[in-house]
Amino acid sequence: MADQIDYPFDVSETDHLWIEMPDGVRLAARLWRPVAQHPVPAILEYIPYRKTDMVRARDERNHPYFAAHGYACIRVDMRGSGDSEGHMSDMYAPAELDDARQVIEWLAAQPWCNGRVGMFGTSWGGTASLQASANAPVPLKATIAVCATHDRFEDDIHYMGGCVLSDTFEWGATLPSILASPPSLNVGPDWKSLWKERIDTLTFPLENWLREEGRGDYWRHGSVVHTADNLSVPILSVGGWSDRYSNSVMSLVDARPDLVWGIVGPWGHHYPDHGSPGPSVGFQELALEWWDHWLKSDQPDTPEWPRLRVWMREFDKPSNSLAQRSGRWAQSGPASQESAMQDWDLSTLKSSDGTAPWRIPADPTVGQTAGDTGYFGRPGGLPLDQTSDGARSLVFETAPLAQDVIIYGSVTLALYGEAGDKPGQIIARLNDVNPEGVAARVCYGVRNLSLDENLDRAPSTMKTGEFKGKIRLHSTAYRARKGHSLRLVLSSSYWPLIHTKFPALDIQINHATLCLPILLHEPEDLSEPLPPAQDLPVQKRYSTHASDTLSRWTQTAGDKIEMGWHQPLLKTTFAQTETVFSYETSMTHKLDTSDGVETQTSVRHRMVFERPDGTAEVSVALTACTTGDHTKTDAELNATWNNQPFATRQWRIL
Repeated sequence: MADQIDYPFDVSETDHLWIEMPDGVRLAARLWRPVAQHPVPAILEYIPYRKTDMVRARDERNHPYFAAHGYACIRVDMRGSGDSEGHMSDMYAPAELDDARQVIEWLAAQPWCNGRVGMFGTSWGGTASLQASANAPVPLKATIAVCATHDRFEDDIHYMGGCVLSDTFEWGATLPSILASPPSLNVGPDWKSLWKERIDTLTFPLENWLREEGRGDYWRHGSVVHTADNLSVPILSVGGWSDRYSNSVMSLVDARPDLVWGIVGPWGHHYPDHGSPGPSVGFQELALEWWDHWLKSDQPDTPEWPRLRVWMREFDKPSNSLAQRSGRWAQSGPASQESAMQDWDLSTLKSSDGTAPWRIPADPTVGQTAGDTGYFGRPGGLPLDQTSDGARSLVFETAPLAQDVIIYGSVTLALYGEAGDKPGQIIARLNDVNPEGVAARVCYGVRNLSLDENLDRAPSTMKTGEFKGKIRLHSTAYRARKGHSLRLVLSSSYWPLIHTKFPALDIQINHATLCLPILLHEPEDLSEPLPPAQDLPVQKRYSTHASDTLSRWTQTAGDKIEMGWHQPLLKTTFAQTETVFSYETSMTHKLDTSDGVETQTSVRHRMVFERPDGTAEVSVALTACTTGDHTKTDAELNATWNNQPFATRQWRIL
């Protein structure tokens, strides 16, 4: 191994190999193996993000490290992606999980494997690991799920509380561009025919995501929250408070404290060694401890790790980006066992609208301080000072706290009221307000009032215009200091984070109760510190170059507002394969209230592959326009080879 560290094993690397599925489709893989005289455990990462180029640098942070400590590590491109054959119809399709099980069985049967397999990943790869953990194949002994979703409808990038997230349009443009990108020369001289076939058969999953507006069978499929009893192997669930997927950690630990251990840091959608905001932690060393316990022991005892380790957040002055969050690491048992629910009747708090019934102002411009959902882990995008959004919302506020209050778990808001002929939605934010009046968002939640308690279909027992239900805010571990105030803020819009089909409406609240999970005791310090992040690999076989830094903007002209961001071209050069992978993304949101309410979200994602035999470029441009309760989406994909047109596709959702 090239790194100048005294690792236990040298490592051999196979840049490309095939794994054949029962139907004859071959999946492409990259393999790292320790130079050992005996079979070793295997570790699988299974994602659609192109082992040859797109995440090649990230793969080299993790897999060689584990291999140098005695594990055979394999990175597999999912069916229909990268160099793998076949077709991907949608995320988490049944064939995807079937293939994962086949790969696990294939690994266990290799002469260099001792029959014990682990699986890990972040985002899609972490979710795939959770799915494989349900009624797991016999060889699968443990998994690690980083920034993964356990609930595809409620805690993914598509919907929140039954409302469409703008992120679904970004991902709706990005995923087709990934799946329409060319295979490498690893597949042989006929690679261009495979590329053309891939584009011709490409589906547009956004159509499914927008069609399935309630939590039906489509979203329940692959959501382990609904089948937690079927989880059958130990799971290390890792998340970040700034990430959209952070709910899964506490929820899974609560659901299966016999099998799940959780870690939640302050970061966004990242592996913890690149966690931002910091502090980051050493994911590779943390994972190695996990693998050594479950994959190298014949009959492992239950480890003595804390069931839950979290970054206990405190007030930070809101900023677009933070290098380091305030707070400290703490440990506990499952959150539901450590906290007691305290119910606060909102009529006992100071309100911006006097006494009940209260009205939520119909202001479609609320949400400009919301920041990103945290999904892609981009630089910046953290929530700003919430004061200006609060001024256009319904606000309830406590007196200055007489002592510290530690919120530990998921805050809920139970309420009932009236919303006229159209149901609309309510967005709830819990803010921490310091003595100077600066408001930092602690957590937030959304509720589509046209859906029932399960976010499935329209309520059947309520009169037209009436609503009764709960809003679940993101889980958190947060210390509100003595002298600060807690502020609950309610609005009927949250643009541009929520790309809703409902116009902002006057909503009347007749009664509401805020339910806070308050930690029963001062949190314990960690019994053992988490390992520090390492800059791996020590000797890198790639280099990165950004043409500029990510930019963000807000422009207002009368009744029109435009917000957006642009990630300039980011290049990664791989000397080993003589390849340069580049990408850039831009996203723009427009709001026009001059004649009703009209919103528009536009995304453009472009990827460039410079290879020894030529240059491919794939781009997708998407625009979603909403007027009243109707959304129209148009998208176009263009692929070129050596600057000449190669293929194009167009989609329209009316």
